[in-house]
Amino acid sequence: MSPEMTKLPQGPVMCDVAGLRLSEAEREVLRHPLVGGVILFARNFQSTEQLAALCGEIHALRSPALIIAVDHEGGRVQRFRQGFTRLPAMGRLGELHARSPRDAILCAQDTGYVLAAELLACGVDLSFAPVLDLDYGQSRVVGDRAFHRNPQVVAMLAHALASGMREAGMGCVGKHFPGHGFAEADSHVAMPVDNREFDAIWAEDIAPYRSELGALLSGVMPAHVVYEKVDALPAGFSPFWLGEILRGRLAFEGVVFSDDLTMEGATLAGDIVARAEAAYVAGCDMVLVCNRPDLTADLLARWQPALRESTARRVARLAPQQYPSLEVLSIDKRFAEAWASVQALA
Repeated sequence: MSPEMTKLPQGPVMCDVAGLRLSEAEREVLRHPLVGGVILFARNFQSTEQLAALCGEIHALRSPALIIAVDHEGGRVQRFRQGFTRLPAMGRLGELHARSPRDAILCAQDTGYVLAAELLACGVDLSFAPVLDLDYGQSRVVGDRAFHRNPQVVAMLAHALASGMREAGMGCVGKHFPGHGFAEADSHVAMPVDNREFDAIWAEDIAPYRSELGALLSGVMPAHVVYEKVDALPAGFSPFWLGEILRGRLAFEGVVFSDDLTMEGATLAGDIVARAEAAYVAGCDMVLVCNRPDLTADLLARWQPALRESTARRVARLAPQQYPSLEVLSIDKRFAEAWASVQALA
């Protein structure tokens, strides 16, 4: 271990950094005991070489290393472009399923493999994918990020994608529990409301989580949506949704990530400390604070959560066992075959 490396369990906060390399101030933030991970954005990417160097800097700060995550789904939500394979929107896999279910399943697995292998080769540990929301054709934020309207098709294709990610050595995070597809508003800028009864949500939107896919999920991210006939709190702050349903009825044992606590859909819980505390007490293992370094600083200065050993154990399990190099991928037959499959669809 380097003398500069801090030995400290991962904490319950995932924050971001400003640019292509770490500043000294950011190194100090990332050594804070409450920090457990870093989420990267397009602004943190210039090239695969630069990204690998940045991830190396972050991993070298602490032992066990901080978890590095990114929203890298495919389609319009793919943070890294140049030097990465252009991944199809998940809706394209749903369209392929209508023509050939077998081809769609194989392509979904290949997509998951390419997605994960390329990220791991640059030192990224985790992608917040797949989206398990159903495409009701009315959400402003979901759209073609969803595989399909039919929950069985979503479960099937997401299972194949998750299997490909696991084959490459990466876990996966299903989102946005229990389902964001029915609510029209975008939780980044508004407070979405879903007015359905619980039984309808259980039968449709939660169906993918109840399938075999559930055992493959390393993590789940709840929605900043109020299901007003079920609970007055958004799912990410709700002991009912996270405790009684996700941990209880679904027996989910992986990591629960809050969605970004700076989004408009999170503001009804109060200031940043109140939001983090509400999410953590409700059952989130890790809370995300993105694009607001001032709020990250405020949270780290004032939040005093009762740290849970169960959270630290869950987060530690997210770390990949190994990171293949880009050079190895360039001569790997499995990767070449998967890449060709993805290119044909994208």
